[in-house]
Amino acid sequence: MQPKIHATTVVGIRHNGQVALGADGQATMGNTIAKSNVRKVRVLMGGKILAGFAGSTADAFTLIERFEEKLNAYGGNLKRAAIELAKDWRTDRYLSKLEAMLIVASKDDLLIVSGTGDVLEPDSEIAAIGSGGVYAQSAAIALKKHASTLSAEEMVRESLHIAADVCIYTNHNLVVETL
Repeated sequence: MQPKIHATTVVGIRHNGQVALGADGQATMGNTIAKSNVRKVRVLMGGKILAGFAGSTADAFTLIERFEEKLNAYGGNLKRAAIELAKDWRTDRYLSKLEAMLIVASKDDLLIVSGTGDVLEPDSEIAAIGSGGVYAQSAAIALKKHASTLSAEEMVRESLHIAADVCIYTNHNLVVETL
Protein backbone atom coordinates (compact mmCIF):
# COMPACT_ATOMS: atom_id res chain seq x y z
CA MET A 1 0.00 0.00 0.00
CA GLN A 2 1.32 3.42 -0.96
CA PRO A 3 1.88 5.77 2.00
CA LYS A 4 -0.46 8.75 2.35
CA ILE A 5 1.83 11.77 2.23
CA HIS A 6 0.54 14.67 4.35
CA ALA A 7 3.44 16.96 3.82
CA THR A 8 3.53 19.21 0.80
CA THR A 9 2.66 19.77 -2.80
CA VAL A 10 5.00 19.02 -5.71
CA VAL A 11 3.95 19.36 -9.34
CA GLY A 12 5.82 18.86 -12.60
CA ILE A 13 4.70 19.76 -16.11
CA ARG A 14 6.15 19.13 -19.58
CA HIS A 15 4.74 21.63 -22.07
CA ASN A 16 5.92 23.08 -25.39
CA GLY A 17 9.47 21.78 -25.00
CA GLN A 18 9.88 23.04 -21.43
CA VAL A 19 9.89 21.06 -18.19
CA ALA A 20 9.12 22.74 -14.88
CA LEU A 21 9.06 21.19 -11.42
CA GLY A 22 8.01 23.09 -8.34
CA ALA A 23 7.07 22.68 -4.71
CA ASP A 24 5.89 24.73 -1.81
CA GLY A 25 8.24 25.37 1.11
CA GLN A 26 6.22 24.31 4.14
CA ALA A 27 7.43 21.65 6.57
CA THR A 28 5.13 20.53 9.34
CA MET A 29 5.51 18.56 12.55
CA GLY A 30 2.11 17.19 13.37
CA ASN A 31 -0.29 20.11 13.00
CA THR A 32 2.38 22.78 13.49
CA ILE A 33 4.37 24.62 10.82
CA ALA A 34 8.04 23.91 11.59
CA LYS A 35 9.58 25.78 8.67
CA SER A 36 8.16 27.79 5.80
CA ASN A 37 10.97 27.79 3.23
CA VAL A 38 12.22 24.22 2.74
CA ARG A 39 13.75 23.60 -0.69
CA LYS A 40 12.03 20.42 -1.98
CA VAL A 41 13.20 20.61 -5.59
CA ARG A 42 16.75 19.74 -6.60
CA VAL A 43 18.68 20.20 -9.85
CA LEU A 44 20.88 17.15 -10.58
CA MET A 45 23.36 15.97 -13.22
CA GLY A 46 24.64 19.44 -14.07
CA GLY A 47 21.18 20.84 -14.77
CA LYS A 48 19.87 17.92 -16.86
CA ILE A 49 17.60 16.33 -14.23
CA LEU A 50 15.09 17.73 -11.74
CA ALA A 51 13.87 15.91 -8.62
CA GLY A 52 11.19 16.96 -6.16
CA PHE A 53 10.02 15.22 -3.01
CA ALA A 54 7.05 14.95 -0.69
CA GLY A 55 7.08 13.27 2.69
CA SER A 56 9.56 13.02 5.50
CA THR A 57 12.43 15.40 4.74
CA ALA A 58 15.20 13.13 6.02
CA ASP A 59 13.75 10.18 4.11
CA ALA A 60 13.45 12.25 0.96
CA PHE A 61 17.05 13.46 1.18
CA THR A 62 18.17 9.84 1.51
CA LEU A 63 16.16 8.90 -1.57
CA ILE A 64 17.45 11.85 -3.61
CA GLU A 65 21.04 10.82 -2.74
CA ARG A 66 20.31 7.22 -3.79
CA PHE A 67 18.64 8.44 -6.98
CA GLU A 68 21.68 10.55 -7.80
CA GLU A 69 23.90 7.47 -7.28
CA LYS A 70 21.67 5.52 -9.69
CA LEU A 71 21.85 8.34 -12.25
CA ASN A 72 25.64 8.24 -12.07
CA ALA A 73 25.69 4.44 -12.31
CA TYR A 74 23.46 4.44 -15.40
CA GLY A 75 25.01 7.35 -17.28
CA GLY A 76 22.22 9.82 -16.56
CA ASN A 77 19.47 7.53 -17.95
CA LEU A 78 16.47 8.84 -15.98
CA LYS A 79 14.11 5.92 -16.56
CA ARG A 80 16.68 3.27 -15.75
CA ALA A 81 17.83 5.13 -12.62
CA ALA A 82 14.21 5.55 -11.45
CA ILE A 83 13.41 1.86 -12.00
CA GLU A 84 16.54 0.73 -10.17
CA LEU A 85 15.79 3.10 -7.26
CA ALA A 86 12.20 1.82 -7.06
CA LYS A 87 13.42 -1.79 -6.99
CA ASP A 88 15.88 -1.02 -4.18
CA TRP A 89 13.35 1.09 -2.31
CA ARG A 90 10.81 -1.74 -2.34
CA THR A 91 13.15 -4.58 -1.44
CA ASP A 92 15.85 -3.06 0.81
CA ARG A 93 15.01 -3.42 4.52
CA TYR A 94 16.24 0.09 5.35
CA LEU A 95 14.85 1.89 2.31
CA SER A 96 11.46 0.18 2.50
CA LYS A 97 10.73 2.05 5.73
CA LEU A 98 11.23 5.46 4.13
CA GLU A 99 8.08 7.57 3.78
CA ALA A 100 8.35 9.86 0.79
CA MET A 101 7.58 10.10 -2.91
CA LEU A 102 9.56 11.61 -5.76
CA ILE A 103 8.89 13.31 -9.06
CA VAL A 104 11.89 13.18 -11.38
CA ALA A 105 12.17 14.84 -14.76
CA SER A 106 14.44 15.36 -17.75
CA LYS A 107 13.74 17.10 -21.06
CA ASP A 108 12.27 13.81 -22.33
CA ASP A 109 10.65 12.17 -19.30
CA LEU A 110 8.50 13.00 -16.29
CA LEU A 111 8.10 10.24 -13.70
CA ILE A 112 6.56 9.60 -10.29
CA VAL A 113 8.58 7.17 -8.15
CA SER A 114 7.22 5.51 -5.00
CA GLY A 115 8.38 3.04 -2.39
CA THR A 116 5.87 0.46 -3.57
CA GLY A 117 7.96 -0.11 -6.68
CA ASP A 118 5.94 2.18 -8.90
CA VAL A 119 7.58 4.24 -11.63
CA LEU A 120 4.71 6.01 -13.34
CA GLU A 121 4.73 8.12 -16.47
CA PRO A 122 1.67 10.29 -15.84
CA ASP A 123 -1.00 11.21 -18.38
CA SER A 124 -1.02 14.68 -19.92
CA GLU A 125 2.65 15.17 -18.97
CA ILE A 126 1.57 16.41 -15.51
CA ALA A 127 2.82 14.81 -12.30
CA ALA A 128 1.73 15.77 -8.80
CA ILE A 129 2.38 14.32 -5.34
CA GLY A 130 1.84 15.26 -1.73
CA SER A 131 -1.16 16.33 0.29
CA GLY A 132 -2.03 19.09 -2.18
CA GLY A 133 -1.12 17.04 -5.22
CA VAL A 134 -4.70 16.40 -6.36
CA TYR A 135 -5.51 20.12 -6.21
CA ALA A 136 -2.36 21.09 -8.11
CA GLN A 137 -2.90 18.34 -10.67
CA SER A 138 -6.49 19.42 -11.29
CA ALA A 139 -5.43 23.03 -11.74
CA ALA A 140 -2.56 22.00 -14.03
CA ILE A 141 -4.88 19.91 -16.22
CA ALA A 142 -7.23 22.87 -16.66
CA LEU A 143 -4.39 25.32 -17.28
CA LYS A 144 -2.71 23.08 -19.82
CA LYS A 145 -5.99 22.43 -21.61
CA HIS A 146 -7.29 26.00 -21.70
CA ALA A 147 -4.31 28.31 -21.27
CA SER A 148 -1.85 26.98 -23.79
CA THR A 149 -0.11 30.36 -24.02
CA LEU A 150 1.32 29.83 -20.53
CA SER A 151 4.77 28.30 -20.12
CA ALA A 152 5.30 25.13 -18.10
CA GLU A 153 6.84 27.25 -15.34
CA GLU A 154 3.82 29.58 -15.21
CA MET A 155 1.47 26.59 -15.05
CA VAL A 156 3.45 25.03 -12.21
CA ARG A 157 3.44 28.27 -10.24
CA GLU A 158 -0.28 28.84 -10.70
CA SER A 159 -1.10 25.19 -9.87
CA LEU A 160 0.92 25.44 -6.66
CA HIS A 161 -0.76 28.69 -5.66
CA ILE A 162 -4.19 27.12 -6.18
CA ALA A 163 -3.16 24.10 -4.07
CA ALA A 164 -1.82 26.45 -1.34
CA ASP A 165 -5.19 28.19 -1.20
CA VAL A 166 -6.88 24.84 -0.44
CA CYS A 167 -4.37 22.53 1.30
CA ILE A 168 -3.33 23.42 4.88
CA TYR A 169 -0.01 21.59 4.43
CA THR A 170 0.98 23.75 1.43
CA ASN A 171 2.17 27.37 1.48
CA HIS A 172 2.90 30.05 -1.09
CA ASN A 173 6.73 29.99 -0.67
CA LEU A 174 7.51 28.29 -3.97
CA VAL A 175 10.65 26.90 -5.54
CA VAL A 176 10.32 26.19 -9.25
CA GLU A 177 13.11 24.89 -11.49
CA THR A 178 13.00 24.47 -15.26
CA LEU A 179 14.81 22.58 -17.99
